[in-house]
Amino acid sequence: MTVTLDTTPATVVSADGTPIAYTATGTGPAVVFVDGALCHRAFGPGPALAAELAAHHTVHTYDRRGRGDSGDTAPFDVEREIEDLAAVIAAAGGTAYVVGMSSGSALALRAATAGIGVRKVAVYEPPFTTDDDGAAHFADYVRNLRTALAEDRYGDAVAELMLYAGAPAPAVEQMRAIPLWPAFEAVAPTLAYDAEALGVDTGAAVPVGLLADITVPVLAVDGGASPETLRAPTRAVAAATPTARYATLPDQTHEVAPAVLAPVLTDFFA
Repeated sequence: MTVTLDTTPATVVSADGTPIAYTATGTGPAVVFVDGALCHRAFGPGPALAAELAAHHTVHTYDRRGRGDSGDTAPFDVEREIEDLAAVIAAAGGTAYVVGMSSGSALALRAATAGIGVRKVAVYEPPFTTDDDGAAHFADYVRNLRTALAEDRYGDAVAELMLYAGAPAPAVEQMRAIPLWPAFEAVAPTLAYDAEALGVDTGAAVPVGLLADITVPVLAVDGGASPETLRAPTRAVAAATPTARYATLPDQTHEVAPAVLAPVLTDFFA
């Protein structure tokens, strides 16, 4: 089957009046894709994954608030992002499978208990923390991020994320010269949104209380070549969620290949 991606966005209006842009691709039961930090429909794994899933599903990729063609409304609250996702699910027909990538997993898991029509949830390497060292590292990142954003140093805010993720400082400095860097800076304020979704007050700890309340099926996936700092939270999410199962994709990293992830998602959603 040949699938043509439609790059013309549609728009829904979230509960607080914020316009949320999305694209629907394919045919079949609805899937909504929730991006991680810095990503949106114009940059990130969503379009390629949509193309892989489109033979079996109508995949809705959307720009989280403050990104791409979507609007933003102050003050921010994580509940507003849940309402944004709810609006996209409503546009998709009222129910949907949800895929969360990286920090987008935190929203996807929250949505599973929000009564907004989530049928199943698949998450790929949710970057929660699992020990005191990880929580302290996250707290340092949030402190530095907030300072950079308060001073409108958006490039430094992006750099803080990359350093937190483990990129060497010299490599981060080199990345500032790449053509994509201005696009990263354009969505830098939303890094604070991802931090809030992960849990600023808890040091991004695995939200075991929330996970215990999930009743829909959950699939927690990691890459076999990813660092333990990403694999351990994925296992912890699966262990804390009564309805979850855990899967590892051999040889994959945090930059998972859509062609490898898609068949696993298709089987889970079937």
